[in-house]
Amino acid sequence: MSVREIHNQRGIAREMFFQQAFQANAEVSASPPQRDTILPTRSKRGDTFDSAVEDGFYETKDTSLLPVTRVDAANLIRVLRQLEVIARRQTPRIAFKAKGRILFLHLAEIVAVQAEGNYVSLRHQPNPYLLRESLSSMAEKLRPYGFIRIHRSVVVNISAVEEIQPLATGEYRLRVKGGEQYLVTRTYKDNLRDLAQLWVGSESLCD
Repeated sequence: MSVREIHNQRGIAREMFFQQAFQANAEVSASPPQRDTILPTRSKRGDTFDSAVEDGFYETKDTSLLPVTRVDAANLIRVLRQLEVIARRQTPRIAFKAKGRILFLHLAEIVAVQAEGNYVSLRHQPNPYLLRESLSSMAEKLRPYGFIRIHRSVVVNISAVEEIQPLATGEYRLRVKGGEQYLVTRTYKDNLRDLAQLWVGSESLCD
């Protein structure tokens, strides 16, 4: 095949490609988008095609020739809301009895558990809940779900901790979401290592 014939076939293939692209674009624009539609777009910097590979298939060299995805905004919002509902269903919950009722709370909404006499208080916004349970028992049950003990009378949710501050006494002051602060005693300070998977510039922490 001569050079001119190859050049002519390239030109024909290029024209056919853009005709099909423009036709598809017009058809999609004329009809309401009911699902995600991929629209080819033409590069503003020109178009260069490789030589034929097989069966008249051509591959573009121009990386700016990228597909454009049209998404129905209403459908996207609906899908995101469904995913949020599914995520909440998969979040661990705690069930407990209070005032003759059985209540359910997402563990992620509990920032701490604090001993109060023969009870423990679930520090939940906006209202805490009292349970007749020992703190040691609660600490054991909640540990697999990201709770650590920081004091003989306090267990905190790792995901709720926003800041810790070392004190001159060797203890730490810990702040959780909502601004409430707790003391971390030296007995439990090693548990602070569980607050993060990566520590940067804090090698001496908890030593």
